[in-house]
Amino acid sequence: MTYLVKPKLRHPTLPANSLGYTRRDYEGKISTLCAGCGHDAISAAIVQACWELAIEPHRVAKLSGIGCSSKTPDYFLGASHGFNSVHGRMPSVLTGANLANRDLIYLGVSGDGDSASIGLGQFAHLIRRGVNMTYIVENNGVYGLTKGQFSATADRGSKAKRGAVNRDSPIDMVAIALQLGVTYVARSFSGDKDQLVPLIKGALSHRGSALIDVLSPCVAFNNHPGSTKSYDYVREHNDAVNRLDFMPFRKAIEADYEPGEVIEITQHDGSRLRLRKLTDGYDAGDRLAAISHIHVHQARGEIVTGLLYIDPAADDLHEHLATVTTPLNKLTEAELCPGAAALDIINAEMR
Repeated sequence: MTYLVKPKLRHPTLPANSLGYTRRDYEGKISTLCAGCGHDAISAAIVQACWELAIEPHRVAKLSGIGCSSKTPDYFLGASHGFNSVHGRMPSVLTGANLANRDLIYLGVSGDGDSASIGLGQFAHLIRRGVNMTYIVENNGVYGLTKGQFSATADRGSKAKRGAVNRDSPIDMVAIALQLGVTYVARSFSGDKDQLVPLIKGALSHRGSALIDVLSPCVAFNNHPGSTKSYDYVREHNDAVNRLDFMPFRKAIEADYEPGEVIEITQHDGSRLRLRKLTDGYDAGDRLAAISHIHVHQARGEIVTGLLYIDPAADDLHEHLATVTTPLNKLTEAELCPGAAALDIINAEMR
């Protein structure tokens, strides 16, 4: 048996971020996925985004379920917290962890099988509750670990590697999230790092529920003619609604931007999202227009990518529940059990 071990040697000229970390400090173990898998490109984008944001790795909690996608947290942020849950149940674990310790940055990584089938109900409640997290769906339209059966996100009429045609209507994770009240939602392509990295940076800095649906071709079972999740199909049918530059508020970034209209959105934490409009009339702040835009282009066989909707004034689950600012896992017994007098007041309010 051969074991792949990542060498610890590092080139002395590797660039460092403001914390003194290099990109290598945000990496994990060597991937065991198929060579060319889109999921590995997503892992690389997460590494790049966290490095550019200068996030301390130990402040990140990464959670996953079951599937090829749910293996990927082992391949990035090796110094962060991690929890691999059972199939489709990651959202509940993430919600509980977030309620216990609001100081961590929560990153859920899942797949279309894990989120759109057995975990669809879990996903729906996570989004509608406004849990402060970034949820990345690595969407390839198949069950890669069980030899390429169609998943719930496979488009009607798409063909499997062995020729079977999918007759079922697809579940659109972005459209569902918009209806459930998501406050940051985007779609991207694993092969488009220039678009994906800023989207991840924006999601990690957003307060509230953030979803990124990333089309990630399965090179083993869903990268052939007839597939609508293949590299060639996505490249030919990609309709980007905007170009995104993420600018952290805590330090100035100078860049040479091309001429064109720019919309700057300031989020609650002071970070800024700068959108360069590429599609005339598209407004990333209009939820209903975003839903309509997705469906119109879907009917044309086009895949809409970019930042589709954002609510810069979003709140999260802790504000809904009016929890204290101190993480619940740090409260003492005296604070958790205030005594009979406090209980009498609560009971009186319920009468």
